[in-house]
Amino acid sequence: MDIYTLVALGTGALVSGFVSGFAGFGTALFASAFWFAVLPAHLVPPLVILAAVAGQIVGLARLKRQLTFKRALPLISGGIIGVPIGTLVLFVLSPWVIKLGIGLFLVSYALWQMLGEKFRITIGPQPLALDRAIGFIGGILGGIAGLAGPVPIVWLQLQALPASEQRARYQPFNLCILALSALSMAIFGVITAEVLKLALFAVPLTVIAAWFGVKAYARVSENSFRIWILCLLLVSGCFVLLQTLV
Repeated sequence: MDIYTLVALGTGALVSGFVSGFAGFGTALFASAFWFAVLPAHLVPPLVILAAVAGQIVGLARLKRQLTFKRALPLISGGIIGVPIGTLVLFVLSPWVIKLGIGLFLVSYALWQMLGEKFRITIGPQPLALDRAIGFIGGILGGIAGLAGPVPIVWLQLQALPASEQRARYQPFNLCILALSALSMAIFGVITAEVLKLALFAVPLTVIAAWFGVKAYARVSENSFRIWILCLLLVSGCFVLLQTLV
């Protein structure tokens, strides 16, 4: 690899790792912005998945007292079904249309919620069956390109849950779905020796940055965290749109 590729690969790992540690999601969205620019397209999704799993493990290890898989089970149970479907979609459908839809959705949602209390939408607690449906959608998107997190996060924000409660549900979900996505990609031969070679460089940087991200999360207030999440969803949506349209 040339120096430009190494810098882009390392920068993507550090930025996405920090965001993942801070917010509990975002590896796929932020790493892809750097890695698609310097790596062959077929190498990016499996590399993103491996880095995302590493970042999630750091977050769960550091925040294990605040997180519980029990609250995330409805999301996880739906996501498990969606992951293999998402991986199979890679072979029959271009992710372009899906990414375009997700990008537009994230940008629209974040901007709407940023308009203030007058325009903010909340729906209150919802039946667990709907959690499973949202998890199913997240599982499909995770199987396609590691985009498991955004839809469940938006769903939990709409229910006006406290930040700690949101994270207690979506971060264990993210880890399970991303781990299943990695397993699914390995079974279908998507994780190759070339991907593992790149991961040896990128994953340690992701882990280090995620550790610092978790420390930053511990220092922000409830309202500040909500605003940061909306900003990250907005930036994530813009990244996805840029990847789709450029």
